[in-house]
Amino acid sequence: MNWPARRDTAMNNPRERILSRLKAAPKAAAPLRPDWTPPTYDAAGRKAKFKAMLEASHADVHEVSPHDWPQRLKTILANKGVGNVVYAPATPAGRQLAESWAGSGPELVAYDRAVEEFKDVLVSKADAGLTTTKGGIAQTGSLVLWPTPDEPRLMSLLPPIHVALVEEASLTDSLAETIRAQGWAGAMPTNAVLVSGPSKTADIEQTLAYGVHGPKELIVLLIGSDSP
Repeated sequence: MNWPARRDTAMNNPRERILSRLKAAPKAAAPLRPDWTPPTYDAAGRKAKFKAMLEASHADVHEVSPHDWPQRLKTILANKGVGNVVYAPATPAGRQLAESWAGSGPELVAYDRAVEEFKDVLVSKADAGLTTTKGGIAQTGSLVLWPTPDEPRLMSLLPPIHVALVEEASLTDSLAETIRAQGWAGAMPTNAVLVSGPSKTADIEQTLAYGVHGPKELIVLLIGSDSP
């Protein structure tokens, strides 16, 4: 029996046909990458950008002074009906808060035990958690958290309201500048966290839901001079 002649095997292979067309296509120069440098701001512009980006992410930002922030926080939390605040008693901010409130504000709950003993408070009883920050990034409106044994990550992760203290002097234009200014190359934190607004997630239809994986609210106290 005489079989009909077969066409070239390569021509019968879709992969080979595609590759041959690609090889035969005229060579084009690669597109040039545009020059880009991170934006820079002056002090006023940096603060304005930081606040605008955070507020766009549904965070509440309040400008306060180094001396009045505990009283301002007491008023803010009272207006929200907050009953208690988890804080770090061993930090300077924690000591200032305790001395300023002296039992007159929401109940202060000291995070001074092992997490195994404190878990029930964090998961089901804490209304808010107060932490300091390592700095803030204007370009993205991000807080730089650097958890420590005194202020572990759970303080900002589990309570439904996270209160963060940010020194205005610690603001930088970009993450790259933060890394350079704080010397991360020589002392990289084991758990640096960037926070830009309350916890949020979205389903396949892009419907945002807040508080699914962390706090539902983020309150930022931006600490400037004595006369904010």
